[in-house]
Amino acid sequence: MRMHPPFPTSADPAGGPDGALELSWEMFGELCRALALKVAGSGYRPEIVVGIAKAGVIPGAVIASILRADFFSLKVSRNPGLDLERMDRPEILSEAPLQARGRSVLLVDEICTSGETLRVAGNALRNVAPREVRTATSIVKVNGHRPDFYALETDAEVVFPWDRQVINPEGALVVNPAYREILE
Repeated sequence: MRMHPPFPTSADPAGGPDGALELSWEMFGELCRALALKVAGSGYRPEIVVGIAKAGVIPGAVIASILRADFFSLKVSRNPGLDLERMDRPEILSEAPLQARGRSVLLVDEICTSGETLRVAGNALRNVAPREVRTATSIVKVNGHRPDFYALETDAEVVFPWDRQVINPEGALVVNPAYREILE
């Protein structure tokens, strides 16, 4: 089996000239591949990958496919309604998958800063009594919480490819207002 060179563990801390790290779909795919290789290289063999919805299901599903593991989701959010106002603490919005009982689980999110979402989701998973839970994220913030596995570290503002553009009320595809200052 041909092993690819290891993926860098740190990006330019400043990101691009505007302090943003704008990920393409290709770069995102490489981050998922690198993360799956780190998990496999550690000897950990999750039977189940649980992606934290919404955005963690994207790398979670990709990593589950690469690792040939079953995939499930767990919805955790800081903005559970349709409004964009964030809550101080993440909230569990769905039940942890019962299929995790007695099995090894990899819990995946797209990014980790404080680790609070991973902790809340991990506690929900532990309520169904898995054999083991390890955590993974595509990106960690410099000086932030460290999951068991991550692909890239940066202190830049990260713009994921699925979040760069959104549909506005008129039905047009526009730059996400949350990133307008750094992308335009």
